[in-house]
Amino acid sequence: MKPNSDLPALDGLVVGASLATLDEDAGYGSIVDGALGWRDGLLAYVGSRSGLPAGATASALEVIELDGGWITPGLVDCHSHVVFAGDRAAEFEQRLHGASYEEIARNGGGIVSTVRATRAAGEDELLAQSLTRARALRDDGVTTLEIKSGYGLDFDNERKMLRVARRIGLALGISVRTTFLGAHALPPEFGNDTDGYIDAVLEWLPRLHAEGLVDAVDAFCESIGFTPAQTRRVFEASRALGLPVKLHADQLSDLGGAALTAEFGGLSADHVEHTSLEGVRAMAASGTVAVLLPGAFHVLRETKLPPIDEFRAHGVAMAVATDCNPGTSPLQSLRLAIALACTHFRLPPDEALRGATAHGARALG
Repeated sequence: MKPNSDLPALDGLVVGASLATLDEDAGYGSIVDGALGWRDGLLAYVGSRSGLPAGATASALEVIELDGGWITPGLVDCHSHVVFAGDRAAEFEQRLHGASYEEIARNGGGIVSTVRATRAAGEDELLAQSLTRARALRDDGVTTLEIKSGYGLDFDNERKMLRVARRIGLALGISVRTTFLGAHALPPEFGNDTDGYIDAVLEWLPRLHAEGLVDAVDAFCESIGFTPAQTRRVFEASRALGLPVKLHADQLSDLGGAALTAEFGGLSADHVEHTSLEGVRAMAASGTVAVLLPGAFHVLRETKLPPIDEFRAHGVAMAVATDCNPGTSPLQSLRLAIALACTHFRLPPDEALRGATAHGARALG
C-alpha cells in the first residue's frame, strides 16, 4: 500500500516494528521500521515510518509505539477439526506400542471413538470444550479458522457441530469458515454399507446448506475412508449446490485423490504425502492448493514426505495448517505447525509463513 499524501485521519497507527507484507512471490516483503495504520476497520497505510504523510501521527486517534519486533498478516488455519468432545490420549500409547493408524481405526478407535463422545455432548457443552482449543489458536495469532464437521456422522450431530463452529466465530471475534465433512468415516449403525451412508450424506448436505451452515465440502478418500467413486458423488452434489470442495487426499496411499479434487476445481488437497506426479500436474492446472499438515506427519511418525519439490516445480501453492484434532494432530498452535513444516518438510521460514497466511487464505477461497 503506497504512502498517500491525502491520507485521512487514522483510527490507529502502529510504528516502530518491521513489517512482513509477503507482497512478493518469495521472501518476507520486509519493511524495516515500518508503520501500519487503519481506519474504519480497514488498513489505510502500510509502509515505512519515514513515508508517513506529514501530520499522520499527530492526527491518529491512537498511536502504538513498539520497540522492534515484527508484524505479519493474521495467520490463517485452513484445516482444523477443533469441534469435538472427549479425547483420544490412549491412542498415543497404542501407537508407541506399534499400532498403526489403520489398526486403531479398524478396532473401533480413531474417528469413531470421537464420534461417540461428540454425539453424547450437548451443543453448549460441545461449544465450551471446543472454545478452549479455538481460543488457543486465536491467541497464537490465528484470525481466520476453518472448522470441519465429521464427528457427528448423522444429521442432527453434524448440524450441531456446524452450529458450534459458527458460534465460535461470534464468541471469539474471528473469521470462521465451516466445512461439511460428513464423509469422514462410516458410523457403526451403517455396518459395512458405505454406499448407503453416502446416500445419507447427500441427503443431509442440501438441508445443512439451506440453513447457511456450510461454506465448503470435504471428504476422506482413503482405504479406511471412502473410495474415489464415493468421493466423486459427494463432489458432484456439492457442485450442483455451488459449494467448493476440498479433500483429505493421498495421506496413507495414492488413490488419486489430489487429481480428483483438481478435476472439480477444488480449493485444496490436504495431507498429500502420497500424491503422484500426475496429481501434482492436475493441481497445478486447476489452481488447487496443497495443504501440508506437519502435525499429523509428526504424531503418526510418517516417513513418506509430500512431493514438495514437485509442487514447487509446477507452481502449486503450499499452505500449512494445524489439522488440530483429538487423535493425530493435537496442535493448538499454528506457529508450531509452521516450525514443524520447516523441520520435517524443510520449508524455508518465509515459505512456511506464506503457507500459513496468503496460501492458507487461498485454500479457503
